[in-house]
Amino acid sequence: MSTTYIIIIVVVVLVVLGVILALVFSPKKRSQQFQNKFGPEYDRAVKTAGSEKKAQAELNQRQKHVDTMNIRPLSLSERERYQAEWTAIQAKFVDQPGQATVEADHLIMEVMKLRAYPVSDFDQRAADVSVKYPTLVSNYRAAREIAIKNEQHSANTEELRQALIYYRSLFDELLKDETLIPERK
Repeated sequence: MSTTYIIIIVVVVLVVLGVILALVFSPKKRSQQFQNKFGPEYDRAVKTAGSEKKAQAELNQRQKHVDTMNIRPLSLSERERYQAEWTAIQAKFVDQPGQATVEADHLIMEVMKLRAYPVSDFDQRAADVSVKYPTLVSNYRAAREIAIKNEQHSANTEELRQALIYYRSLFDELLKDETLIPERK
């Protein structure tokens, strides 16, 4: 084989490799990867940030932040206790829907705090939730908006019912997530 043929083969291989790399790492492919991971939260981030590149940077930051946290699973007794508290909140909803919604919001924060999520700022909590539970974070935000309306005594019973459903979806995920830690003796 002559040197010319070898050079031509190497050039062709490099061009093919370049095309493959361009396809794999294209902005569209990257956007699709973020869309698959974050779902509707990706679209919200793009809208809020103003561009896909800024949204992707923001979502990467969220992921890095959550990766530094030491989120822990619940023990079986903790899980059972919180499940019993949730059942009581749901029962209370019939007679006191506003109070039940307040208690549901507090219970979510208590479980998050015990699992080692930072809970001081709602926006940070929602951002952290968006990494692990991207399909639930929009419901969590909607529940929080209804809870604020409830504090202002302007939420109706149907809105409070919807908030409780939203809280329940996140609550269930927080309780069942990861392997349970063993009980201490």
